[in-house]
Amino acid sequence: MDYGFTIAAYAVAAVLFILSLGGLSGQESAKRAIWYGIVGMAIAVLATLAGPGQGLWLLSLVLIACGAAVGYQLATRVQMTQMPELVAIMHSLVGLAAVFVGFNADIELGRVAAAFAGANLPFPQPEAATAEGAAFARTFSGFAAIVAKKTAVEVNILRVELVLGIWIGAVTFTGSVIAYGKLAGKVNSAARKLPGGHMLNAAAAALSLVLALMYLGGAGSWTLVLLTLAALFIGYHLIMGIGGADMPVVVSMLNSYSGWAAAAIGFSLGNDLLIVVGALVGSSGAILSYIMCKAMNRQFVSVILGGFGGASGPAAEIEGEQVAIDADGVASALNEADSVIIVPGYGMAVAQAQGAVAELTAKLRAKGKNVRFAIHPVAGRLPGHMNVLLAEAKVPYDIVLEMDEINEDFPSTDVVIVIGSNDIVNPAAQDDPNSPIAGMPVLEVWKAKQVFVCKRGQGTGYSGIENPLFYKENTRMFYGDAKESISSLLSRIE
Repeated sequence: MDYGFTIAAYAVAAVLFILSLGGLSGQESAKRAIWYGIVGMAIAVLATLAGPGQGLWLLSLVLIACGAAVGYQLATRVQMTQMPELVAIMHSLVGLAAVFVGFNADIELGRVAAAFAGANLPFPQPEAATAEGAAFARTFSGFAAIVAKKTAVEVNILRVELVLGIWIGAVTFTGSVIAYGKLAGKVNSAARKLPGGHMLNAAAAALSLVLALMYLGGAGSWTLVLLTLAALFIGYHLIMGIGGADMPVVVSMLNSYSGWAAAAIGFSLGNDLLIVVGALVGSSGAILSYIMCKAMNRQFVSVILGGFGGASGPAAEIEGEQVAIDADGVASALNEADSVIIVPGYGMAVAQAQGAVAELTAKLRAKGKNVRFAIHPVAGRLPGHMNVLLAEAKVPYDIVLEMDEINEDFPSTDVVIVIGSNDIVNPAAQDDPNSPIAGMPVLEVWKAKQVFVCKRGQGTGYSGIENPLFYKENTRMFYGDAKESISSLLSRIE
């Protein structure tokens, strides 16, 4: 009866998770989708606490309360600008959990085998378990009770599952920690590799395979420890070798890794819902990574194995100088313009300027001007980052357009305002074959009549790539904090 209830509850939770994932594809349905996910997770937790293998309720409730408290603090204190690194560090926890579950499964296997040996009973259980063996298996509780009933084939499958879970989890853990460091500015965002580069990764991967085969052949748990160290190195070195321009893809990729790690945990624990949810997260993260790579005109494998680490030759020389403009000049151009396109980037998020941008948009639209937003697939440091910020500021959904929908409209646009973007509006992607972002589709803002770049200073941005747009004749640099700069325009719009 309890098992039937658990299966039914898991089925309902799985449906809610699927509805949640599907609802996140649209801004209007996103809030409802989040509630689907919350309810689904609540059902899953309750079903797990009340289902087979129940026990340690007090400890479970204490841990759930602690997790809820930490989650609440993070949700209320973390700014939208910190969401990318928050997501990255959360992925690391999933990976670490997979490592711990894998080692626990190995420990339980050893404990059960020792107990059977002490009772002079065979383990793993033969296909037709003896009455004495079946009775002895029932003396165990929790996960050990599941292990005690497994046949030789099932034990071997469990060993494969825990090896995969530990390896994927360890790669996810250190990879996510490094991604967090790069996104938070605690680790240099440039692509850096140790001497030997890809050969080190290949050697560590080969060593992992050898150690996995040795463990499956009965060499002992020490092989798992070495395998974990090799996987931790791969995660570290892999992400260290990827530059800042690729961080949105990296976050999405690590999201996929965390999903597969969760699925591996589900197989090890015999939890159907973890398998389903892990597969959903893993596949959706992989699909999103592929879509983003396609939008950047990059091969997924080349991004993961190196990213925008370096150019194939010397970058083209940039001639000219950056010409500054004040708020009066920008406001004058906006007053005379009929069509305006705003291109938001991470600088808008850092300055928390989305509210001021929304006010400026409302004021310009009230004067009958055609104002729209152009969103690049990898704008910001997290997929959909800019869409979330604009939705938070209540910018109408119908004027927020993707790159493919709006790129052809720049030549007929009077004014483009770029707010804190660099790589996604960089013409070097088209003009300079030696540029680290050569071939990446970009928003062709330089084709507009006038371009105003709202930027804090003359730096090259997160990825460290120089932008020729800033030196073009129709470009003016509107220096200063994005929120203050945009706010200064509000009183000047007639």
